[in-house]
This record gives sequence, C-alpha cells and structure tokens, in this order.
Amino acid sequence: MVSFTEELVDVGGTKVHTLKGGSGEPLLLLHGANGNSGWLKFVDALAEKYTVYYPSHPGYGKSERPDWLETIPDMACFYTWYLETLGLEGVRAIGFSMGGWIASEIAAMCKHSFSKLMLVDAVGIKPNDSEIADLFIISPAQVLDLVYHDPSQAPEYQALYGTEPTPEQTMMAESNREMAVRLCWKPYMYDPRLPSLLRRVKIPTRMVWGKNDKIVPLECGELYNKAINGSDLVVIDNCGHSPQVEKPDEFIKASLDFLA
Repeated sequence: MVSFTEELVDVGGTKVHTLKGGSGEPLLLLHGANGNSGWLKFVDALAEKYTVYYPSHPGYGKSERPDWLETIPDMACFYTWYLETLGLEGVRAIGFSMGGWIASEIAAMCKHSFSKLMLVDAVGIKPNDSEIADLFIISPAQVLDLVYHDPSQAPEYQALYGTEPTPEQTMMAESNREMAVRLCWKPYMYDPRLPSLLRRVKIPTRMVWGKNDKIVPLECGELYNKAINGSDLVVIDNCGHSPQVEKPDEFIKASLDFLA
C-alpha cells in the first residue's frame, strides 16, 4: 500500500481534512454525498501514478464548514480557493456522485482549475425519462441496498460495512447526511443551469457509469456526455452506483487509461 498522510489545509480560515499520498502529478478526488470512504484499493492504485489529494468536503467528516457555504455552487467556489491555497491549478480531477456535480460546476466556472476531468455516476443533471433516487426519505440501510448491483463482487464491501458502526461513526454519518440535505435538497440533486454551462468545458472529460446504477440512472451519464463537447462515456456492466468499489479493477483501468 502507498503511504499517505492526513493533513488539515487552511482555506480562508476553514480547516479541510485531506488525505494525501503517492507520487507524480497531482490528482484531486471529490467524494460523494455519503462522505470520504478513505484510502481504498482504487485510491491506492491511483496513488501509484499520481500524488492524490482526497479531501473531506467542508461540513463532512473532520472538515469544518464556513457559515456561508450552502449550495453546490458555493462548494465549487470553495474548492477553487482550496486549489489556489495548495498551488494546484490545472490538476487532474475525479468526482464521484455529488463530487462529480461539484467538479462539473468547477470546470464550468473556472477553465484553469482542471486539465482533465472524470465524472463517476455524477448527479447534477436532471434526467428526462427516469429519476434520481430520493435518498433523503429512506434509511441508510435502504440507501446501501441501492448503491450496489451485487455486493458480493465488491472486494472491500465487508471491510466497509461488515461491522456495526461505532457511536462516533454513526454521528459522523448523520452529520454528513445533514450536510448533503443542505447542499442538494432544492432542487433535488441537480442544477437546471448546468447543461448550458457545461458548454464552456473544453478539457478532456470522461464519464464512468455503472450500467445498473439504481441511484443515478445511466441517462444522466448520457446527458453529461451530450453536454460536454468531445467527452466520452465508459459504461461498466453488472455494476451499480460505485464502480470504484464494486468493480475496482475495471474502474482503475478506465481511470488510468484516461488520465495518462
């Protein structure tokens, strides 16, 4: 395993908990609404080629939240500040689910922030013929049932979910869920302006989608692919909302081939 450190990055007085490890050019990972899953197999594989920065969003995990941060565009603005603080302008970036929405807003907002962009089962665009699952009206256990197409094929499933969470982990999960509601509730999981704004994105962009995603349907990946000029869409068969966990080998290959 690649060694990594935990750092608190001060962004305008807000401390952002960041996992950092690996070597090579920088790569930013932006997690989804459930929070930072930690240094898993896919992160380790990416860190063999790149210096990975994997922050917990403001209001998530051990990161602080500034009072003004209320929306996904706010979060995107904050991350441009984060990148400037670290001197990381023009980095490669991968955004997962809600993190993909954040990343797409950054790319549309500031063309100098990223050099390459991957969006993985990203929310942010409203589908026309299907629906994004409403995760805020069901229990965490029901959400978990929707995330994976076949949990038995996810090598780290038991490590992630096989034991009863501690009281501290439960409190953190509830806090993360509260922050997700704050950011994504109205309108639910999309920005009506985003398809138009994405026309500004000129960097190489790849969407990676689980074909059997029960949370963010494949239609959303197709709409992102349509909105971003010159992008491509990689669909992973027999896979749900988190290909980086459920099908890590296929995800890692799709990532490294594109990021090189």
